[in-house]
Amino acid sequence: LKQPKPITQRLRNIPDATCKLFLSQQTQKNNPSSLKLFISYSSSSGHSHLSRCLCFWSLSPRSQLLRLTYRSLALGTPTSRSEENLGTYKMSRKGLMEQDLSKLDVTTLHPLSPEVISRQATINIGTIGHVAHGKSTVVKAISGVQVCDSFKFSALLHVYLSFQFSSLLMYSVRFIYKRVETIINTVRFKNELERNITIKLGYANAKIYKCEDDRCPRPMCYKAYGSGKEDNPSCDVPGFENARMKLLRHVSFVDCPGHDILMATMLNGAAIMDGALLLIAANESCPQPQTSEHLAAVEIMRLKHIIILQNKVDLVQENVAINQHEAIQNFIQGTVAEGAPVVPISAQLKYNIDVVCEYIVKKIPVPKRDFTLPPNMIVIRSFDVNKPGFEVDDIKGGVAGGSILTGVLKVNQYIEVRPGIVLKDENGNMKCTPIYTRIVSLFAEQNELQFAVPGGLIGVGTTMDPTLTRADRLVGQVLGDIGSLPDVFVELEVNFFLLRRLIGVRTKGSEKQGKVSKLVKGEILMLNIGSMSTGARVLAVKNDLAKLQLTSPVCTSKGEKIALSRRVEKHWRLIGWGMIQAGATLEVPPSPLL
Repeated sequence: LKQPKPITQRLRNIPDATCKLFLSQQTQKNNPSSLKLFISYSSSSGHSHLSRCLCFWSLSPRSQLLRLTYRSLALGTPTSRSEENLGTYKMSRKGLMEQDLSKLDVTTLHPLSPEVISRQATINIGTIGHVAHGKSTVVKAISGVQVCDSFKFSALLHVYLSFQFSSLLMYSVRFIYKRVETIINTVRFKNELERNITIKLGYANAKIYKCEDDRCPRPMCYKAYGSGKEDNPSCDVPGFENARMKLLRHVSFVDCPGHDILMATMLNGAAIMDGALLLIAANESCPQPQTSEHLAAVEIMRLKHIIILQNKVDLVQENVAINQHEAIQNFIQGTVAEGAPVVPISAQLKYNIDVVCEYIVKKIPVPKRDFTLPPNMIVIRSFDVNKPGFEVDDIKGGVAGGSILTGVLKVNQYIEVRPGIVLKDENGNMKCTPIYTRIVSLFAEQNELQFAVPGGLIGVGTTMDPTLTRADRLVGQVLGDIGSLPDVFVELEVNFFLLRRLIGVRTKGSEKQGKVSKLVKGEILMLNIGSMSTGARVLAVKNDLAKLQLTSPVCTSKGEKIALSRRVEKHWRLIGWGMIQAGATLEVPPSPLL
């Protein structure tokens, strides 16, 4: 049978195409086993006749052919109500300030400059806490704004088309339903959806506004929208519809995994946080293993600004929530979170989310940034955006995603990635060759940038070979101006501090947590340096100094804090932290571009 052309090929030549896939709950009356899939397409390229296209796929396990009906609906600019009915999120390009590289003066830039926060987040806030306490749900409640309430359908989370080539081509669909309130979703990977846990660092941006009318009651005067919202929307509080809202913050949420096996990923995220939301579920005892472990991790990373969210209060009675509130206060005594506000919320029902927005504005200050230093970005994700079957002329360069620590990145700027390509010579010695490339595009979610400043998570489109960036191959590397990046270390001398007891290990009854034994020569540890996770062998130990041989070279600098983990009961457990004092470096070949 002749397979119909994929819809992606039909839409590939249309610029700025965004597609959304949904599953209708309404089955056909004459064929209850069939499913109807909706693919909505919206274009921001100004083509009015392409402003809304709907593709209807009618699938039936018993059918032998896949029937595809394709209609183009020239709806012009849809109203907000029709947007809700279709369940689509059309990213607005109106109302955002334009960036002009020719007028850029880095000495006058500020994290709250209108041309900056209009398009990109300038503050990183992590969501930390135990597994399944609602970290990803809180991020969706704050950053996702379009609730599909008029069509009570569930979004399709996982569609799996299985093609069996026998006498006939059979189409079978496996699906998992889950109520999804927003289009923005930090859980973006297949195995995350299946297991309902965050494995990789998720990220989502949100703009936080406040009504300009002082009579507008708090906390309703605070509101969060997606990253593409215009800078001065109307207030939606009854009685204040004529007032405008002022953009106060543009925040990037770093959604960290809470599963104990995935602590390394969480520590990588802690390196780029300016503040944190600590999630504690009201229907479980406090503290849970990863709750205390995450709190220790952010203390290592010198994170001081924390807001505690007591989530799932809708699932417990009032006296239970009050008792747990007291348990939370006892738990945070003597920690970096002591004195932090505790906000009872329900992320699923969006209770008190406006209070969270107010606390983010008032309790987490805008970090000081130095825009005049050479740019330096740690890579926490990298990928190949090219799909199989792309024509050679259509292939795009690799994309690196991460957070800028210092300086400003600009489009058409030449950059260096260290350590780059790492190989071993004939004698077994490691050699590194930095990657030199050019920036062709900068993105903060769907907002295109001409320049990017520290704060938020930035996607950097380059001209480098996409095979170098696929499947997170660049994670842990450092990107920046040519010749200005730190040295590449293969051995480290660290001044370390060990915890008294293991954090995050469940104990039975009154049994005490296991003590952390001293470092032993020859043992293997896991180090978290910035966004890099690497193994290390202990070569020598003297008092609180240790010499470590790294399994992978790391681009870092003296004075950098690192986290130490040891394998305990088949899991990597945090045992302490250290500060880099010195080390052996690799010789980096000079740049051919200088």
